[in-house]
Amino acid sequence: MEMVIELCVRSSKAWNNIEKGLNDNISSSRVGKYFKLDEKKSCFTREFRAATTTFLAMAYVITVVSTLLSDTGGTCPTPSPSPSPEEPNMEYDNCISVVKSDLIVAISLAGMMGCFAMGLLANLPFGLAPGTGQTMYMAYNLVGIHGSGPMSYSNALGLWIVEALFFIAISATGLRAKLGRLIPPSVGLACAVGMGLFMAFIGLQSQQGVGLIGPDPSSIVRLLSLKSLTLWLGIVGFLIMSYGQAHEIKGSMIYGILFVTTISWFRGTSVTYFPKTVDGEARYKYFKKVVDFHKIKKIAGKISLTDFSKGTTWVSLFTLLYIDILATTGTLYTLAEIGGFINDKGSFENEYIAYLIDASVTVVGSALGVPPVATYTESSTGMKEGGRTGLTAVIIGIFFFLALFFAPLLINVPPWAIGPSLVMIGVIMMRVAKDIEWGNFKEAIPAFITIILMPFTNSIPNGIIGGLGVYVVLHFHEWIAWLVKSVLKPRKKKEIESDAIGADNTSEIP
Repeated sequence: MEMVIELCVRSSKAWNNIEKGLNDNISSSRVGKYFKLDEKKSCFTREFRAATTTFLAMAYVITVVSTLLSDTGGTCPTPSPSPSPEEPNMEYDNCISVVKSDLIVAISLAGMMGCFAMGLLANLPFGLAPGTGQTMYMAYNLVGIHGSGPMSYSNALGLWIVEALFFIAISATGLRAKLGRLIPPSVGLACAVGMGLFMAFIGLQSQQGVGLIGPDPSSIVRLLSLKSLTLWLGIVGFLIMSYGQAHEIKGSMIYGILFVTTISWFRGTSVTYFPKTVDGEARYKYFKKVVDFHKIKKIAGKISLTDFSKGTTWVSLFTLLYIDILATTGTLYTLAEIGGFINDKGSFENEYIAYLIDASVTVVGSALGVPPVATYTESSTGMKEGGRTGLTAVIIGIFFFLALFFAPLLINVPPWAIGPSLVMIGVIMMRVAKDIEWGNFKEAIPAFITIILMPFTNSIPNGIIGGLGVYVVLHFHEWIAWLVKSVLKPRKKKEIESDAIGADNTSEIP
């Protein structure tokens, strides 16, 4: 026993010596000096651990975003009505399968480039990828399920790229931070809560989620049969995520997805994703490749600007700008505060470059066929593990690069594995509701309107417009009073003083 203990102590000391030697060598190298490892009081192994933690926490974005966007049908032609509802449209289904593979590659590429840029240029430990809020807006408000929305996928990509150019302009001129401060805090917080409820609502549905609820002609939605085994498997996945979140286990969301997905990959069961059908056999055939580099075929470069002749497109453009200012600007500041990067002036190192990066990468992402790239709040998990420099972001980018080669696995994640993660995102986004001033009705009412309109009207813009409209009405009297007090009264005072001076001058005339 003593010999075993002694061997463990020796191996521990040997590993510590190897780790110290590795860290010292990298810190003194060009890489260490470039990322300022010593200056930031960090080291390579700590940055690697932080990057791994952050990637595990945000890796769900690859499967979640690709699943949500593939629901739109992408650039696939609108399917003609099937003679029988039970008969699948194989041509359309095959096209969507290609689109989903395209999206996995495009999301991984956008995440990789965003992380590399943030790490190499801004030296900040933030992970970037296409945003879930922007994805929800594109999938369910712009393009719609199977292209049923007011805009085609190609025109939505054109809208993203124009919005990104606007975003670059306001970032380059310094307006971005100022605009972010003009947003009413109550409405800004409510947007996060509303989008979280919207995501949770999608995650509970039958086609895109676990299958707990479905459409009902008499009451809009209804509770579906609880006998579905895939539903209960999805609930188990949600409980795994919940336990991990409650006990602060890093990567708990991806663990829940992996558990449900792995069980669903076994054939011959009631919950298999590869049933003995034509569609199931096609999925299984591609799944068996495991490793495969898929070339983007359907969505890259498919950009159209023809819808800019419509007034609704410009409304969508400014809605997108609002969402991005809320999401990315707010997230960057929050992460900078968590990392202790904020200085006495209220800014942080390379703030200007960080703003330009996510806006610029969005242009590239749109060209690849995905929504705007955003900084993810999950980066905070890596910073809690000690991530302090851009080396963390670069390593996250390397993980995204490796994901490029596992499209056969990622494309076959079932919806009942994705649904629980959408509900959990709703839980995470809900926590900011505590910061809303519920005791102040001038703040609480616009916030509540924003929150309820998003899921109930199936529209993010409706929530934003409704909340802002109510906020303006409730504060209009205050703004008028301020205008009178700060502009009109000083002018009246100056006129009285001018009249008094004129009277004095007149009295001096002989």
